[in-house]
Amino acid sequence: MEVILSQKPKSPIVISGFPGVGMVGAIAAEFLIQHLDTRQIGRIILDRSPALVAIHEGKLIEPFSIHYSSRHNIVILHSIVAVPGTEWQTADALLVVCKTLNAREVVSIEGVGSVAEAATEESKIFYYSNSPTKEKAIAKQKIEKLREGIIMGPTSALFIKAGKLPVTCLFAQTHDSLPDSNAAAQIIKVIDTYLGLKVDYKPLLKLAAKFEEKLRSIVAQSRQAEELRDKKQMSYVG
Repeated sequence: MEVILSQKPKSPIVISGFPGVGMVGAIAAEFLIQHLDTRQIGRIILDRSPALVAIHEGKLIEPFSIHYSSRHNIVILHSIVAVPGTEWQTADALLVVCKTLNAREVVSIEGVGSVAEAATEESKIFYYSNSPTKEKAIAKQKIEKLREGIIMGPTSALFIKAGKLPVTCLFAQTHDSLPDSNAAAQIIKVIDTYLGLKVDYKPLLKLAAKFEEKLRSIVAQSRQAEELRDKKQMSYVG
């Protein structure tokens, strides 16, 4: 595992958005990267994940990238690839970033399965925090605390390894169909208020569908690449 940083901002808030249910974390992170006018300041290389990058509209998109908004002092960790078995390593990399930058807090974005049948129904947002202080701040937005459920992936590993680092996770109800830009948009509303960004996000919510289309294309291409790789490996063995 390797974390590469070309810039080291001091005491930022770190937002992590990784693929999961509905691709909510990935879509929301992509949205914030554009919304906050960030620049890429680093990348994460996991030796357990396949060597894979995506090309979209002529631009190279890395599997794990790190972006920074100097205006808001926010660092965003963005991932487009979910590789089973790398959850602990991903959490370790996130913690390296936080320790190196002396991060004030991690805000993790996740999707949770919804039993609602209507895809147009507004997603319900839940939260969980390991910090009583942060919990009071997020509870002011009148969203519910997650009291029963299972957290999987890098976020679960992060909660276990975080120690005294404040970690707040925001969950958006989503559907099994991938990805869910509407759920990601609801998360954006909460983050905007919670972090006091004070920006006009409403016109930009319409762009969530564009990010959804982008991620859908990338996911499809990555699956094709993995299938091709597996076929090649089988032919070598055969």
